[in-house]
Amino acid sequence: MTVKPEWLRVKAPQWQRVGSVKDTLRDLGLNTVCEEASCPNIGECFHHGTATFLIMGPACTRACPYCDIDFEKKPQALDPTEPTRLAEAVKRLGLNHVVITSVNRDDLPDGGASQFIGCIEAVRALSPKTTIEVLIPDLCANWDALATLLSARPEVLNHNTETIPRLYRRVRPQGDYDRSLDLLRRSRQIAPWLYTKSGIMVGLGETDKEVRQVMRDLRSVDCDILTIGQYLQPSQKHLGVQDFVTPEQFDAWREFGESIGFLQVVSSPLTRSSYHAEQVQALMKLYPRAGSVAGAIAD
Repeated sequence: MTVKPEWLRVKAPQWQRVGSVKDTLRDLGLNTVCEEASCPNIGECFHHGTATFLIMGPACTRACPYCDIDFEKKPQALDPTEPTRLAEAVKRLGLNHVVITSVNRDDLPDGGASQFIGCIEAVRALSPKTTIEVLIPDLCANWDALATLLSARPEVLNHNTETIPRLYRRVRPQGDYDRSLDLLRRSRQIAPWLYTKSGIMVGLGETDKEVRQVMRDLRSVDCDILTIGQYLQPSQKHLGVQDFVTPEQFDAWREFGESIGFLQVVSSPLTRSSYHAEQVQALMKLYPRAGSVAGAIAD
């Protein structure tokens, strides 16, 4: 299925603002998931001066057949200057909320947790009122590394389940559904102040019943926020789209998610993990948690 429906058409961005963000990223030698993963919202996000930073990359140690991030290059040694450069970009762009994600680094004993900590601390130093969301890999179930990462006290811990259990072998062959749920469960136990978040793609052959079961599973581990978006094939070498889900179905999932206790469900064809992620600040005001260091949303 190659012809996209009308609801998946994206407005052309204002390239003057896009260019300004790109200039900042290039000047500081930073990667973004917006570019590396061919996100369809890159124009809108760059126009509004936001970006999701991709650290420890761009090469990934896993080869998920849906993802456009490079896995053929050899991962490089961690760059000790990356946290400082990322923090400088956050300051220059004036971000109120920043999302920091990474490639999988299964070659590192801690999965890259130490680099996340460095980035969190650097952002706190230069932009103390900026709220921080980390979108992390599964760390190969290194729960000590997870606890260490959370000791840096990000406001939001995001880890995507990506798809339904039945499709894991085909879509996420090096991942594990139960391990992802366990990561989210442990995160809330380790850091009660934390807002936990996950996301799934649809259009890969899942059923409505299966999507709703994943939503129930995520609530069973007290996940707060869920994103649901349409999978789009990055190239002919990637997994194909099985079906284009209608906006009405996305609305139905949002309503169901809210009915079972998610604090927020962002569900639409163009939704991605960090799309409009800054909206979590309003959520923090509505549902404050003791111990959060969310200085940016303080009155």
